[in-house]
Amino acid sequence: KEILMDRLEDHIKSVVSRYKGKVYAWDVVNEAIDDNDSKFYRQSEWYKICGEEFIAMAFRWAHEADPDALLFYNDYNTESPGKRDRIYTLVKGLLDNGVPIHGIGLQGHWNIVSPSEKDLRAALDKYSSLGVKLQVTELDVSVYRPDETNPADNVFTAEREQKQIDKYKMIFRVLREYRSVITGITFWNVSDKSSWLDNFPVSGSKNYPLLFDQNL
Repeated sequence: KEILMDRLEDHIKSVVSRYKGKVYAWDVVNEAIDDNDSKFYRQSEWYKICGEEFIAMAFRWAHEADPDALLFYNDYNTESPGKRDRIYTLVKGLLDNGVPIHGIGLQGHWNIVSPSEKDLRAALDKYSSLGVKLQVTELDVSVYRPDETNPADNVFTAEREQKQIDKYKMIFRVLREYRSVITGITFWNVSDKSSWLDNFPVSGSKNYPLLFDQNL
């Protein structure tokens, strides 16, 4: 544990100090909460070796290296009710203990069926009640449902495109309403030419989750 924590401190202070005054915000800790509602922390090697202590210390060391930088906790499925509540609990605990954390990053890897408007609003309401900044950090909208595993189903139809259009409209209608707390939206690439969602959920399939098509 001591060796790993020393490495973490050295890494954070080396990198953050190098870009002090140039990088305005850092994703300090990423995906520390488990997807399983029966668990709290993801059972990562970091957690197994260091326990939850590494999370608070990562923020403290980043703040020491650049006191003016904004520091974010970042995760996916932030709108899922169970995980939403655990992320809230994590961040509230850090704040209550005086840990310098300034925001929550919602990864925004969404699709044509989720999140619902109700779940998105509930998440934004809950997180904003902490008084922290919110950002959508990795936005794309898959044209497939996560449970579609039949290759024959993975075809980009006009119906799927309309569902994606409707989902993007809903997302930005809601985000505009919360513009007082949302400080940034970053897309996870700009065109369908290349996406991490290609080959997902079925190997060999092509996805079309972004603003511009394959020809930009």
